[in-house]
Amino acid sequence: MGLVPSALAQTPVDQPAHPPAPGERGSPNMHVIAHIPLGAAGTVSDVEIEQDLDRPFAYVARRSGTIGFDVIDLSDPSNARVIQRWRIENEDLHTGGAMDGRYFKHEGRYYYVQSMQLRQSGPNSDVGAIVFDVTDLPEKMVEVGRIRQPDSPGGFHNTFLYKHTSGKPLYFATSGQYAKVFDMDRFLDGDQTEMDPVLRDANRSLVGQVPVPQTENLWSRGYHDFYVGYHAETGTDRFYGGGGSGFYVYDVTDLADPELLVSIVGVPGVSWGHTFTPTPDGNFAVGETEFQYQPLRVFDLRPALEGEEKNIDEAVGIWHADWKALAHNHEVRWPFVFVSGYESGLSVFNMMDPTNPYTVGYYDTFDGIHNNRVEAMERLGSPYTWNVYDGAWGVDVRNADGLIVVSDMTTGFWALRMDGFDRWYGPDWGQPDVSSAQNWDQGPARTQDQ
Repeated sequence: MGLVPSALAQTPVDQPAHPPAPGERGSPNMHVIAHIPLGAAGTVSDVEIEQDLDRPFAYVARRSGTIGFDVIDLSDPSNARVIQRWRIENEDLHTGGAMDGRYFKHEGRYYYVQSMQLRQSGPNSDVGAIVFDVTDLPEKMVEVGRIRQPDSPGGFHNTFLYKHTSGKPLYFATSGQYAKVFDMDRFLDGDQTEMDPVLRDANRSLVGQVPVPQTENLWSRGYHDFYVGYHAETGTDRFYGGGGSGFYVYDVTDLADPELLVSIVGVPGVSWGHTFTPTPDGNFAVGETEFQYQPLRVFDLRPALEGEEKNIDEAVGIWHADWKALAHNHEVRWPFVFVSGYESGLSVFNMMDPTNPYTVGYYDTFDGIHNNRVEAMERLGSPYTWNVYDGAWGVDVRNADGLIVVSDMTTGFWALRMDGFDRWYGPDWGQPDVSSAQNWDQGPARTQDQ
């Protein structure tokens, strides 16, 4: 319980305009523990960190000519190092790359699932993800299977691994107009007569799909991103998806019959949803829409969940690191939200008052030219906002000790710590112990007052 007073001592800070002046790259309470450049600019995508301290591994996905992932050993964070590199076979024949990586534990073994987005101009465009047994890291890892979806080529952009109340490890993946759901227990069991990982049948493990509600002026046919979490008050499994014309919440306890609980459409300035993450109690959620100048919005879900209205069309709070930039992915560890904000790097804001979120820490991981319209005109022939899509792509948090990891598209891998944030455990804050980090041994309905 000693964490809470020191964490609450965080005071608001003003994040400087970008690029920052010398000496202002990070707030005084944010400390770089490790930085590993990983290669050419644009070849880094998402990051995932294992939660068990006795498995000090992080995974960084690689794309755009360098297709695969790197494994980083954080046993001594100040001397972090790459210990394994996996690259797809015949790498130069493929176009696209690896995107969103997730790990899980099942029957005493650890697995890493790397989503792939490979274009039809090269081989393996039907591969959505590749599964590896990583139990024996740092010595070795072994590919055990590929999730192929020939009916929807192009792979999986975003994914989420969730320990369902049924006890199953479920893999949610973007695919067409749905989030497809795969039972990884079934997938690992495989075809008993054919254990070639290339031929393992993924459709046998397909156990459900969550649709995108059809609304007027639908901007996107599918989901971009999503989060799945246990709702402690009702004992149900809930899916939070961004896509379509906004954001959606489903009850997915019964995978055969997902129930739409909340829609967030018709919000001024929001034509679609990108990333959508709830607070541990499921009462509020942070939503991002992928356009420059757009802030992160905080939505109060309670009016819809309590039956007052089905659709929510306004935010109760907004936050932005830099109005000229663009926030990307984020992780909620109440009351903090950790944001990988492309050119503004890592930011952390406090949303204890959801109507008045404020920045408490930052570190700019990106060292390129910010808001570079000249290069955009030269490279793309357009001054449109694509030039802000560089810098910090992914962020993750290790709950046991508060270690923050960031993947930067240009500068590589970063590990950081924030003063006063030494661990995250929901009951310390009067919240359920629910976050993107899964309890693979006990499941989501574990005791909340340990």
